[in-house]
Amino acid sequence: MPLKVRNMIPEDDARVAQIGHPAPPWLVNYADLMTELVCFFVILYALSAALSKDMQKANQDIQEMIKEGQMQGQVKMDKEGMRITLEENSQVAFFESGRAELTDQMIEQMDRLAPVLRKLSDKFDIVVEGHTDNVPIYTRQFASNWELSTARATNVVKLLLANEFNPKRLAAVGYGEYHPIVVNDSELNRKKNRRVVFFVKNNPYPEAKAASGEKITVSEAEAAPGRAEPAGAPPPADAGEGPGDEQETP
Repeated sequence: MPLKVRNMIPEDDARVAQIGHPAPPWLVNYADLMTELVCFFVILYALSAALSKDMQKANQDIQEMIKEGQMQGQVKMDKEGMRITLEENSQVAFFESGRAELTDQMIEQMDRLAPVLRKLSDKFDIVVEGHTDNVPIYTRQFASNWELSTARATNVVKLLLANEFNPKRLAAVGYGEYHPIVVNDSELNRKKNRRVVFFVKNNPYPEAKAASGEKITVSEAEAAPGRAEPAGAPPPADAGEGPGDEQETP
């Protein structure tokens, strides 16, 4: 309670109080609520900006293909972009055991997916990720699952290039067996881990700039001289696998 002294101005009087009129107690809670609402709407705005209409349309198209049984996998969207995962099953094998060439079944899957990805590649970068199970491999062509997963992702990129994708928008990366989605304790789970992921990024790769501030551009012909070799082409004879070298199941 304010101290009252005879012939003195009360300490909560606006003429002498340091903060003017004291605020009612409910105003503190009200101010907190307004701050939280502002943060909430800022987050909503950021998410709506990240998940563009093009990605939302592609998400719907791919979900329809999965529901209709045209492909096996899943698609997820977050603030970083969209991840399209193609998974093997008992009827569909993407690669032969211990090899990086695409099977006819994988090429058929890509023929369905390529039109959707091509529209996205006009605005977004697409990173093709190769993943394997944990069964070790050591051959003359692939020293480990690192090399195998990278070669498989690269062959998928080559197939996209053959479908007139802009090479500037594509990248290939291999993660080997180190990013499983389930435990590699059964053949079914190993099939799930043997997968190809298409990561459609919201944030494009930063453009390099010359000293004058102008962007350095590379033409499609310079980026892919001679065009990519068709996916599924057999490796050179000296790079093939010898008898008994194959240890990994695709």
